[in-house]
Amino acid sequence: MEHEYVVRAVRADEWPQVRELRLAALRDPAAPVAFLETYEDAAAKPDSYWQERAAGASRGLSARQFVAVGPHGTWVGSVTALVEEAGAADVFGGVIEQRQAHLVGVFVRPEHRGSGATDALFEAVVGWAWTLEGLERVRLYVHEDNPRAQAFYRRFGFVRSGGAVPVPGDPSSREFELVLKRP
Repeated sequence: MEHEYVVRAVRADEWPQVRELRLAALRDPAAPVAFLETYEDAAAKPDSYWQERAAGASRGLSARQFVAVGPHGTWVGSVTALVEEAGAADVFGGVIEQRQAHLVGVFVRPEHRGSGATDALFEAVVGWAWTLEGLERVRLYVHEDNPRAQAFYRRFGFVRSGGAVPVPGDPSSREFELVLKRP
């Protein structure tokens, strides 16, 4: 079932929708292998947190959150790009070797999976990343026990870099780094 989606950056005043979609993502059965945050932690955050998050991801060149909006105005999915600068520390404690975009928070509501929403989101976020000067690759991490996500990323053109990190809070599990180089 193909659908048409409008994919765009979130706006600062849309923080209630940003919050609702994130909480829906964290209630998803795949959340334990898809996100490093729990529903309980996110739900406890004050409105000011969500307002700052939406404002920061709506403009600027260091972060951008894209949302797929369905035909009736429903937010069906989202992905966020964080621009990482060479020499900075990354989220897992390593050092970033080159300027790159790091995709996080990938989520599409279950009833819209397989409908083209994820493709539309990735086309938008990767397209935005390629507009940034000096950015030569996009990366993301995927849990070893998340085969559906791994399959999508491979189909989109991401390849394993050879890097892997232990999952915070579960050192027996790994997250694989996948990269997409600028065409």
